[in-house]
Amino acid sequence: MKKELKIFAASGQLGYGIPEDAFRRGVARNPDIIGCDMGSIDPGPFCLGSGQSMVGGAGLRRDLRMVLEATCATGAPLLMGSAGTAGRRPHLDAVVDVIEDIARELKLSFKMAVIGADIPTETIRSSLRAGEVLPCGILPDLTEAELDRCTGVVAQMGVEPFQRAIEMGAQVVVAGRACDTSMFAAIPLMRGYDEALTRHLAKLIECASGCADPGGRDAAMGIMGDGYFTVESLNPNNRCTPVSVAAHSLYEQANPFQLEEPGGVVDLTHSQYEALSDRCVRVTGSTWTCTERYYVKMEGARLSGHRYIVLAGIRDPRMIAQVHTVADETRKVIATTFAGAIDPADYVVQFRIYGSNAVLGALEPTPSLQGVHEIFVLIDVVGKTEAIAKTVCGVAKQYFLHLHYPGMLCTSGNVAHPFSPDFMSAGPVYEFNVHHLLPVADPCALFPIEMRNVGRRT
Repeated sequence: MKKELKIFAASGQLGYGIPEDAFRRGVARNPDIIGCDMGSIDPGPFCLGSGQSMVGGAGLRRDLRMVLEATCATGAPLLMGSAGTAGRRPHLDAVVDVIEDIARELKLSFKMAVIGADIPTETIRSSLRAGEVLPCGILPDLTEAELDRCTGVVAQMGVEPFQRAIEMGAQVVVAGRACDTSMFAAIPLMRGYDEALTRHLAKLIECASGCADPGGRDAAMGIMGDGYFTVESLNPNNRCTPVSVAAHSLYEQANPFQLEEPGGVVDLTHSQYEALSDRCVRVTGSTWTCTERYYVKMEGARLSGHRYIVLAGIRDPRMIAQVHTVADETRKVIATTFAGAIDPADYVVQFRIYGSNAVLGALEPTPSLQGVHEIFVLIDVVGKTEAIAKTVCGVAKQYFLHLHYPGMLCTSGNVAHPFSPDFMSAGPVYEFNVHHLLPVADPCALFPIEMRNVGRRT
């Protein structure tokens, strides 16, 4: 019988504020492993494309300080993945700088592994030419032209680079883009725990208390045993139930009975969920099947333009009743104004009319403005260049504000702008263009490990 192994999921998105009470309960239980997910592609392509992070400043510093103090106090190794949101090298370096600064401030010392996840373009190109790169889902094949448009490409590392870092003596591991489960599964697999159950537990706790009812950001504890695992939230007001845990097993999965991981698939067909208390669930029965080849998922983004926006509120019932017509007429004015001056393919203008189908668009089941007394309009202009976006947005704003419509009473403008300037830059626009699978012979080969003695003389 294997000794139970306590895996402390301190945060599902480090940098947004770890709830402290649940975190302290977890540290007090003397965990064997501390894991933190730090990012994903959930915020969209901007972070990956630009190299900028969604988290930083005092919030990131606070959370990192908490987990670093915890690993030094308990002796449990700390594993963090997808540093700085998207896990590109600029994100990773920024997080490492904060970690080292905190260590100096608190006089902490530890051996740290830094694992990069950026994939060289030529490595991808070689596999592309060999016909080995596959779309991840229903997507076009990757082309060299699209690859060349990327501002950066990362790949989701599996457990193996984390395991190698631990074998090299790391107490703290901070990695670039990683599969969300890798930080939580790496050490239990090294110690011989069941592969399917380990990866299933990792999937549940990578979002911390997301598998509880009502869920949330509080820390969670998973315990690996011999042929089972248990999971519970460390917030006493959250309850892990068979239903909440089974439901979260489906999170982000196309197939409700399969969890696809680097190197294989967890089959949940025969998984059993048993309530040990009103707050803790025991899981058994998951199985693992290795894939024929080991693939990592690549993620890349390209610059696709620049955005300017207009924010507008409307309370005039006459304009509200005709707002879609006003928007259409404004589009015609824009097209006429720039005919022969700007290629229509170089800009896109969208009117997002909140209060009328702005969220679902053509899929809205009840498209009606009846009874609405005010609406919000976001004019969204994306241009090939910043100059194109700005000039088109300025014209769109001005004509939408003053365009005449039947029954119009106020000729000086019928739209309220909450800010000055009344149209503003929203920065560069990126879009994903690499979401593909790359085969690897060695799961560690693409992910270089750098060892640092933090707080010690080298």
